[in-house]
Amino acid sequence: MAGLIALLEAQTKILQGWYMNNQSVTILYIEDNDADVVLVEEMLADEANLSCTLENAPTLAAGLERLETGGIDLIMLDLSLPDSHGLETFLQLKNKVSGVPVIVMTGTDDEALAVKAVQAGAQDYLVKRQLDTNLLVRAIRYAIEREKLIASLRQALEQIKTLKGFIPICASCKNVRDDKGFWHQVEAYISDHSEAEFSHGICPDCAQKLYPDFMKKCPSK
Repeated sequence: MAGLIALLEAQTKILQGWYMNNQSVTILYIEDNDADVVLVEEMLADEANLSCTLENAPTLAAGLERLETGGIDLIMLDLSLPDSHGLETFLQLKNKVSGVPVIVMTGTDDEALAVKAVQAGAQDYLVKRQLDTNLLVRAIRYAIEREKLIASLRQALEQIKTLKGFIPICASCKNVRDDKGFWHQVEAYISDHSEAEFSHGICPDCAQKLYPDFMKKCPSK
């Protein structure tokens, strides 16, 4: 419950634009059109509450090479590049890079393609001809913080099925007591609280006690 509350509080702060104020962000814009790069650079320079460093890569290959060195907080990606075109551009990027949010930059004629990129994992898309400073900055803020929220959620979900702390277990029958006071067989309890699965067998000592005649006929190892 505490983890869920923390996630909801984080989402509220995102919507308020609380996180990104006065934080420095490094953006990689993978775009071969110099005019589009300059336009984004000028818009970001006009925003006082968001300190940005904008880097440019004119091809997907150059962008992937830059990403290998790290230090990028967000990627802005044009889907029409000299060495890659269409949805495959985003899919290649996604296969090489994880944990860095991507905003797809698109023209009005390929907006449907941008939607497919979002469905495939991009955080957002922006239509270049409709771009203004407020829209750009808000998209950057949301994309970065949503990526953080998704990472936190994934971590929380991974921990939900993890056994932690003290587990009350009967010293005699080995049943386990849950947090509501009910007793369960140990394998049932572990299955409910973890990803473990059981395959039942019988150990040699128990086999000797339960099936002594059978064990006498079996050759000892």
